[in-house]
Amino acid sequence: MDALRLIKATRHALAEARTAPDVMVEAWQACRMTESVAQTAALALTERALKGGGCGPVEIARALAEAGAHAAECIGRPPDEPVTGERATRLSALADLGAALRELRVLIQEASESLLVVACGADEQELYWSCVDGVDAAFQARELSTELLRAIDEEAGPGPEQEGPGFRQVERAALGPAGRATGGAAVRLDPPPG
Repeated sequence: MDALRLIKATRHALAEARTAPDVMVEAWQACRMTESVAQTAALALTERALKGGGCGPVEIARALAEAGAHAAECIGRPPDEPVTGERATRLSALADLGAALRELRVLIQEASESLLVVACGADEQELYWSCVDGVDAAFQARELSTELLRAIDEEAGPGPEQEGPGFRQVERAALGPAGRATGGAAVRLDPPPG
């Protein structure tokens, strides 16, 4: 199944999650999806690099895969989530890397926001820290996806052969003067007592 379709299915499932355990499952799914899409992107970019393209995006894609895996580890595999239920295992195509990365960034952001909501209502320390650690790790994955979009855009350069809006058109407003991702409100989260 194409990456874009799987990412959208994961976003929908996350939006439908109504309980803390469901949100944790879907946030974990989002992180595993990030890892899988990034691994597939790294393979595609490696092939392109062998044909004369730059290898910078390959390294960023590999770092993004590691960040996705780390975020999934922070959240923790849901105990009742069978391996066959993992959406990322259905990934078989990456037709539009730019579109998939833009959608992946939105998924990572939504997963982070959902984890923050669960953390705010957590009444046990373990759940709280899983959420907070997951948000921290997901933030790194989101920054790397931004860097990967930028690297791909810069490597492609301007030209009519590009399909759809590139990084420059879509993402520039979200970057600060140093080119780093900005935005988001600061929320103080204190762990539950005990």
